[in-house]
Amino acid sequence: MSDRDLLSLYSGRILALAADIPHLGHLDAPQGIAKKRSPLCGSTVSVAVRMEGGKVSAFAQEVRACALGQAAAAVLGHGVMGRTLAELEAARLALLAMLKDDGPAPSAPFAEFEVLIPARAYKNRHASILLAIEATCEAVTLAQA
Repeated sequence: MSDRDLLSLYSGRILALAADIPHLGHLDAPQGIAKKRSPLCGSTVSVAVRMEGGKVSAFAQEVRACALGQAAAAVLGHGVMGRTLAELEAARLALLAMLKDDGPAPSAPFAEFEVLIPARAYKNRHASILLAIEATCEAVTLAQA
């Protein structure tokens, strides 16, 4: 990866998001917990949720990931409250399509995932980017079971 590629990939917006991840920490009495790990880089994200009326009412995440994974966790954290499993799954599928199939960024409240479009060319980074939303979808599924 050249210096120019790194500058494009690790933009100021990505680094700013990575430095300001909402909902960090633990959640008392979670209804669903999930942990995801990227085997390529070792990044991990753990998520805990509580649900009320089929929507996320409380959320916490622990993020040990590269700047791209941290930025993705920040975007997720900004939009997760009040979301249903269907909304989260739609965002997960849109993010996956954005990375792998050159699709558009997910819609609001997850539209800021568009900052990660430069990562499309780096398939080895996709798993880290998807960790937070995949863990959240799993935690919500467990909470509703």
